[in-house]
Amino acid sequence: MKFMKNSQKTKITNSSSKRPRVKNLIRLLQLALPFWKLIALSALCVILVNGATLVKPYILKLVIDDFLIKGLPSKGLYSITSMGIIYFLVVSISGLLSITQVNLINKAAQEIMSGLRRRVFRLIQLMPLSYLDKTSSGRLITRATNDIEALSEMYTDVIINLFKDIFLLIGIVYAMLALNVKLALVSFCVLPFMALMVFKLNNKIESNFKIMKTYIGQINGYMAENISGMRLVQIFRAEKEKLKGFQKLNNAYLENAKYQVWLNSFLRPASEIFKNLSVAVLLWYGMGRISNQTLEIGVLYAFVTYIQQFYNPISDLADNYTTIQSALVSSDRIFELLDQEGNTEDLDSGIPMEKIKGDIEFKNVWFSYNDRDWILKNVCFKIKMGETAAFVGETGAGKTTIINLISGFYKVQKGEILIDGINVDDIRPKDLRRNVAVVLQDVFLFSGTIEKNITLNDNIDGSIVQKAVEMSCANEFIDSMDDGLKSKVMERGSTFSAGQKQLLSFARALAHNPSILILDEATSNVDTHTEKLIQKTIENVSRERTTLVIAHRLSTIRNADKIIVLKHGEIIEMGNHAELYKKGGYYYRLCTNQRARYSPMDDEIHVLTGEA
Repeated sequence: MKFMKNSQKTKITNSSSKRPRVKNLIRLLQLALPFWKLIALSALCVILVNGATLVKPYILKLVIDDFLIKGLPSKGLYSITSMGIIYFLVVSISGLLSITQVNLINKAAQEIMSGLRRRVFRLIQLMPLSYLDKTSSGRLITRATNDIEALSEMYTDVIINLFKDIFLLIGIVYAMLALNVKLALVSFCVLPFMALMVFKLNNKIESNFKIMKTYIGQINGYMAENISGMRLVQIFRAEKEKLKGFQKLNNAYLENAKYQVWLNSFLRPASEIFKNLSVAVLLWYGMGRISNQTLEIGVLYAFVTYIQQFYNPISDLADNYTTIQSALVSSDRIFELLDQEGNTEDLDSGIPMEKIKGDIEFKNVWFSYNDRDWILKNVCFKIKMGETAAFVGETGAGKTTIINLISGFYKVQKGEILIDGINVDDIRPKDLRRNVAVVLQDVFLFSGTIEKNITLNDNIDGSIVQKAVEMSCANEFIDSMDDGLKSKVMERGSTFSAGQKQLLSFARALAHNPSILILDEATSNVDTHTEKLIQKTIENVSRERTTLVIAHRLSTIRNADKIIVLKHGEIIEMGNHAELYKKGGYYYRLCTNQRARYSPMDDEIHVLTGEA
């Protein structure tokens, strides 16, 4: 089969495969400890149901041997009628206990999964950006959804049933040995052959599951990426190419899924074959003993019933084998992620700084994202509280990296960054980020309302939100909407224009009243009229806080107190607009090159040159 060959050729590397499987099973059981009472009650129900299952064949054995074969007279409770009533009560109580057991274990399992999802989501929130940059979103989404769902199936469908089946098997073996030792040994003669087959299939099924989980992660990531970029896909008519990419992943998953089905197809039929073979051997051996009157018919009937009950849990295990292997592989992947908890950010550790003044200093800072290629090289500058500083330079010069470092998202390899004279790595992260607000060029809006997208939490008063909306010039388009601040925002703000999203981003930053305001190409997506309004707003708010501006449109930074010019990660010039323009260096050439792109009648020329 083609898909078998392809699957056998596919290889994946997963560090979690080295983790002892027993250790993961213990960790899965530890997750259930807070709900031990529910699980214990469920286990008690299972034991009682198993007892009923074992009693039923014995009741029938008594009826056959004592009343039908031997013809013993009915006396009081020991009668066929009493046995029938007892059998009915056993069946009824067993059914009620089964319903109770299912509800108890499902309640416990859903609570466990809810807590695990919350834990995974919280972990992802606290992971440093350096980790998230190297980890695909599809991989993380798969762990938070598919893998946890696989564990849910194991808790609800497998663990308690496994407990039930193990106790049932022990009970059946005991009952069979108690009735007739030789007959019990004959009944189990085919078990070694079945165990050998299951052992052979185990490694193949587990290995293929790891491959399937990897492809699921890739498919989730590919779909998430394409949905987010669907506008570009449709604009450039890339549907066909993207569909080919998806089909390639989908076909690879299909090949392995078919191989998995092929492997699983052996389990239940094999169980049925071995069960019937055991019954055949039992009947062949038992009928010979009945003919020479060394075995009772009721005992043989009980044994046939027991042997069928014995293989039912094995058949269930065969059906659940896929679920078990999927859950074990998923547990490897989830615990691999949860083991990163030691690398998460502790937002409460460090020096508390409820209110930052806004003094910033870079002292001989060297930084690289991969510890090889330096993005910043020996960068030194000081920005005083209340100053407006602008960073200019070509793409890749290191401007945005400086912003990320000030926000504490990455740690420098050499040198240090000081905020109010304190190393940024020593400041409590939640205090640092409470005092820093960023307006990005690519604005991200969450599903919800406009107001929730501005506050992002419930600690901002409505009057402050309204003031921020007015200062950011967003009130004009918000007031025109039917529900105002309560208006709905679709995913990623798809129903808003780029300029409207930018204005909302300004309102969000102003509402949080930061000590340090960072504008990263913040006016690039707004029209000239709105830009002038925003420039006026920036002038007003920057008097009270340190403002850092990244801009390619140099007209937006002409009034900055300090302009820092970067090239290939190094500062090559520093000063205000008039000083740098007069110097005739790199900044002057940037201005003149940008000036050449505009019409001689454009006002921007006069802003750049300082001419009236």
